[in-house]
Amino acid sequence: MQNRKLRFVILLAVLMISGFLFTSFISYFTANESIRSQVAKTTLPLTSDNIYSEIQRDLLRPISIASMMANDTFVRDWILNGEQDEQAMIKYLSSIQTHFNTVTSFFVSDKSLAYYHSSGKLRAVDPLIPHDKWYFRVQTMPQEYEINIDVDSADLSSFVVFINFRMFDYSGHYIGAIGVGLGLDRVQKLIENYNSRYDREVYFINKSGEIMLQGQSKHNYKNIHQIPGLSTFATQILTSPSNSITYQQDNEKYYLNSRLVPQFGWYLIVSQQQQEAEQRIQNTLLLNLAISFVVSIIILILVNFIISGYQKKLETMATTDKLTGSANRQVFDVLFQQVYNQSKRNKTPLSALMLDLDYFKQINDTYGHPTGDVVLKTLIQSIKANLRESDIIFRWGGEEFLIILPESDLQSAYEIAEEIRIKSADLNIIFAGKSVSITISIGVACMTKSDTHDTLINHTDEALYLAKERGRNRTERYLPHSNKEIDK
Repeated sequence: MQNRKLRFVILLAVLMISGFLFTSFISYFTANESIRSQVAKTTLPLTSDNIYSEIQRDLLRPISIASMMANDTFVRDWILNGEQDEQAMIKYLSSIQTHFNTVTSFFVSDKSLAYYHSSGKLRAVDPLIPHDKWYFRVQTMPQEYEINIDVDSADLSSFVVFINFRMFDYSGHYIGAIGVGLGLDRVQKLIENYNSRYDREVYFINKSGEIMLQGQSKHNYKNIHQIPGLSTFATQILTSPSNSITYQQDNEKYYLNSRLVPQFGWYLIVSQQQQEAEQRIQNTLLLNLAISFVVSIIILILVNFIISGYQKKLETMATTDKLTGSANRQVFDVLFQQVYNQSKRNKTPLSALMLDLDYFKQINDTYGHPTGDVVLKTLIQSIKANLRESDIIFRWGGEEFLIILPESDLQSAYEIAEEIRIKSADLNIIFAGKSVSITISIGVACMTKSDTHDTLINHTDEALYLAKERGRNRTERYLPHSNKEIDK
């Protein structure tokens, strides 16, 4: 049985590992063959879609904040009332900055040209000052808002991504510009996060091809027109909402996907080197093989555990009486031979008891078979409590049980039998509200040199018959010189 199980487990392991290896390598070679079209037409566009979705979540949030500010009735009323309480506006801008965790928030009045900042009222904007030109551009631009990277008017050493919203009064007249700003360092970290997460180079360019935002890069190009190999496709990229191209740079092949982000007026560029893509597939192959190996080991352990469990269960069912938990007759020959060989080797006596539950049929007829089952189970539990670990009890049939007692002569076996009989008579079995008392009869025999296991069983059976004949609820011994004479 063990050899069959081992052969089955080995065969299953070979089949599973072969299947995993075949599937993994076929997938690897297929992926290698289709890598060009896959990366250019699927992978990079999907990455671009994911990044664009995150841009909408992470970078477009300040647009909604600035839009809310541009439509705030408090701000409109404050402006229309002559901008009298400057601290009210500063407090408002400060609360916007704190609540929404922006780098800055601001408002520039078209009437007074005063620049209100979350930190206080700054100087008036001047068209002659380069840092203020943004306002006069916003003043006349046709669109509702713009995204602009510029220095912070409150901190000329800091670059900020501004959301500049045009603001109108209740009659639709332009009254100023309002908005919020994000620190460029936060945007840089966002791009770097994209780079590391997707293992591709991600950057933004404006409609002139200038690289506006990028993370850490192997190159320091300022414009895509400067990138060898890519410059040939610069016009194609800048005149189409989206592109998927392949180009050569430094004898390496690159895949590139571009898409216009209309909210910024910029192009999102995602590029990947062919070698990196191939390495990623190789890494995926190794990962698949590792996972396959681990899964195979887990499955084999589970299969071995399940088979062992079923095997043990089948062995138990084949060798153990289901009702009482004692051994059954099918396993008697094997267990008796082990005990007999040990007795013969150690030159120790070997005895046996045959016991029978008195009037068991009457118990079944009176109380029902479920009660009879409980009686048998309770009796065997009581008997086992009086046996040694080396003793073996068998259900011989119906209410009849055989007990093998190694290293026990006839007198020792008789004493054990009497102890079992007396304790059985003391049992008070309660089931379904009914109390049942029982007695048992026992026959005892000791094996001689000329005996076999068949003669030993016959002798215990003869002694049991004599115990029943003499009134039951008693123990009788089989004496070799005469099976009719009983030594009490």
